[in-house]
Amino acid sequence: MKLGYRCCERMVQVGRQTGAHLVYCDYYAMKAGEREVYRCLDYQLGSVRDDFDMGALLMVSDTALSQYLALHPDLSMEQLTRHATLYDLRLFISRMTDVPQPIVHLGELLYTVEETDLRKSGQKQFDYVDPRNAEVQRECERICTEHLRAIGAWISPESVHDVAYSEGFEYEASVIIPVRNRVRTIEDAVRSALSQQTSFPFNVIVVDNHSTDGTTEVLERLKGMDSRLVHIIPKENDLGIGGCWDLAIRHEQCGRFAVQLDSDDLYSGTDSLQRIVDKFHQEHCAMVIGSYRMCDFQLQTLPPGLIDHKEWTDENGRNNALRINGLGAPRAFYTPLLREQGFPNTSYGEDYALGLAFSRRYRIGRIYEELYLCRRWEGNSDAALSHDRVNANNQYKDSLRTMEILARLKYGRL
Repeated sequence: MKLGYRCCERMVQVGRQTGAHLVYCDYYAMKAGEREVYRCLDYQLGSVRDDFDMGALLMVSDTALSQYLALHPDLSMEQLTRHATLYDLRLFISRMTDVPQPIVHLGELLYTVEETDLRKSGQKQFDYVDPRNAEVQRECERICTEHLRAIGAWISPESVHDVAYSEGFEYEASVIIPVRNRVRTIEDAVRSALSQQTSFPFNVIVVDNHSTDGTTEVLERLKGMDSRLVHIIPKENDLGIGGCWDLAIRHEQCGRFAVQLDSDDLYSGTDSLQRIVDKFHQEHCAMVIGSYRMCDFQLQTLPPGLIDHKEWTDENGRNNALRINGLGAPRAFYTPLLREQGFPNTSYGEDYALGLAFSRRYRIGRIYEELYLCRRWEGNSDAALSHDRVNANNQYKDSLRTMEILARLKYGRL
């Protein structure tokens, strides 16, 4: 790390002026000899994920540090600098009420660090499910849960409800596929959905968001071969992935359960849909989430392999969900509740928003065996995001967490 001109003096000045107990700032990152600007995000109520980036230089008030250490008298300096302990300290400071804003982001570039992790965003995003990080993850879950208890946003397992399923659906399930310009992958996805072997009637609803690369023609051909395929081209021109989903679930032919399949991906076998619907009926849940395997186009496994999100538990999954950035796939929903909630019209985080909202009140069913193949290629929307794009995505999810915490605080008072 190289400190910039009057770096520490400026951070101290801001801390004294605002009374903040933690000040962090923007910085430069040296990547392969090139200097890039790294802007941090402003801290908010929902910034409770353990990977929130405050950079490498933090200024903590002696008042906050003394109070924290008084609660942890045996804590060594070596332990204090570990990831989970810093996470705990940051959440502790966010709860301090002696000043209006205990954590302040200074939007100035005050130092430079060498960036050593040069992997693309699509490779970094699954670090939290790496088994080598399991111990730290469990510790972070404990810390986050204690924080939610402290602020009154913790949800007890006894507060969730079973769902009574209604009648009146022609189809028991609908596989929903939003797509735009995926001529290379869409036929594989549709055939994977149509090949499901089930004891109930189902269909496949594809929302073709004004494709221009031949995807539309492929879908029309497939529709002529199988009447279970419903091909929708929206009237609207402003739909994200969430908007396409919302359009599909409100279609008159949408089934009792709406089940995800991305246009890049495949189901692992012909029984995936049956297993998802069986889980709904076994547990009377509002949402079911399965497990998927990362693979290439030859279906060879890619690191980290199976993504099963076993960190989810019936006892605490709905609280730990606020700490992590995803809940898994494939995702499936009970359609009447989904229509009531509605999808955010975005192309990122729309599924996470629903997972948080459903987990506040209803049971979430989990299947930890492989159901789904997530095919990685250069056309994936999250394969190589810029730092600014990653920031924008993280800011949106932090805002979802903020709204969810506020909703849980209100829900607890009802």
